[in-house]
Amino acid sequence: MCAQRATDLESFMQGVEAKNPGEVEFHQAVREVAADVIPWMQDHPIYLNLQMLERMAEPDRVVSFRVCWEDEEGNIRVNRGYRVQNNNAIGPYKGGLRFHPSVNQSILKFLAFEQTFKNSLTGLPIGGGKGGADFNPKGKTNREVMRFCQSFMTELYRHVGADVDVPAGDIGVGGREIGYMFGQYKRITNQFTGVLTGKGIEYGGSEMRPEATGYGAAYFLDEMLKTKGDSVRGKSVLISGSGNVATFAADKINHRGGKVLTLSDSGGFIHDPDGIDLEKVNWVKDLKNNRRGRISEYADHFKNATYHEGKRPWGVPADLAMPCATQNEISSDEAGTMLANGIIGVAEGANMPTHIDGIHQFLNAKILFGPAKAANAGGVAMSGLEMSQNSERRSWTNEELRNMLRDIMTGIHARCAEDGTQKDGWCNYVAGANIAGFKKVANAMLAFGVV
Repeated sequence: MCAQRATDLESFMQGVEAKNPGEVEFHQAVREVAADVIPWMQDHPIYLNLQMLERMAEPDRVVSFRVCWEDEEGNIRVNRGYRVQNNNAIGPYKGGLRFHPSVNQSILKFLAFEQTFKNSLTGLPIGGGKGGADFNPKGKTNREVMRFCQSFMTELYRHVGADVDVPAGDIGVGGREIGYMFGQYKRITNQFTGVLTGKGIEYGGSEMRPEATGYGAAYFLDEMLKTKGDSVRGKSVLISGSGNVATFAADKINHRGGKVLTLSDSGGFIHDPDGIDLEKVNWVKDLKNNRRGRISEYADHFKNATYHEGKRPWGVPADLAMPCATQNEISSDEAGTMLANGIIGVAEGANMPTHIDGIHQFLNAKILFGPAKAANAGGVAMSGLEMSQNSERRSWTNEELRNMLRDIMTGIHARCAEDGTQKDGWCNYVAGANIAGFKKVANAMLAFGVV
């Protein structure tokens, strides 16, 4: 970046940081986008003159509220709930709800900002939002989770709606939580509308929703490899996480002829040099979804596997990597180790899983690097399709949805390549995703005037 553009970036970021003190995750997300969009705007000054990026970096609104509930011992518990509605220039706010002790305003603002660009890239008419609470469903009874979800929705219902804001699930919010919240929304409003996605099939949900993010990340990895005349077949792959995103990504890698070496959870990671095949992935799904176990149990069951407590899998030599756990799980040092071990491609299945210094290392090495706002978009794409099904009062088959998901991910790849391909033929997917996502939202905002 030239000196003037670097100065403009720092000036912009000083304003963002002054308005949002201490919100380091939000600062990181905005900086990553601004580094690509500011130079592009300097060649397209109408966006610069009308302060489009400043307007996108200021959420339309941030709602914070108290959530009171009663535990099984009769104790009154108090949590804090949020909904960040970042931008609805191209459609209703859309983004997940996260229930986790780490939830705070900074994390949700970063996720809502990222969601705006991710949703734009899908080509679907959906804006960006995110929400959640500092509530931990782990270790709670079903009745406690139900009472919390009902209390949470008793406030949230005022701020959402099928044509206003359509939340979905995220970390700590699965089918159980969505069901409890949708039931409370229906009870309060006396309306059966598509106000939440990730619902059960029985009451308006979509086939393919659990698979969508993991499958989508694998499809995006496929598309990147195709540009080099290559494929996943015969490649070894590191995957982090062991929830839906990670396990369904592992499914698709196996379907494509790749070899999955690792999975992880908050306690550590397992390395199976024999490969985590489809049968083993199903064992992990049962462990996590039904038995609520830890990934360490895998090494007890499959004797050639090893468990590495308190560590992440990025030191294991492999060809490809799919971080599918949480934000900032690949540090700068780990990115360097991965490159030294011969990694040729990374597709981010989680939200912002690579620290910005690690991203710079991947980009400087000119490997294939699919950023979260592109590679991770399969989940929200399927949620957008669920919204369409709810509006039409119909359902599509698993095969129809899988084909639509593949088409959407192929389209996202094409949009990123259009704006990210450099003169030497290498594609900077980060720049491509940021610029392509920004353009669509900014053009809609231009059409509305200064509002």
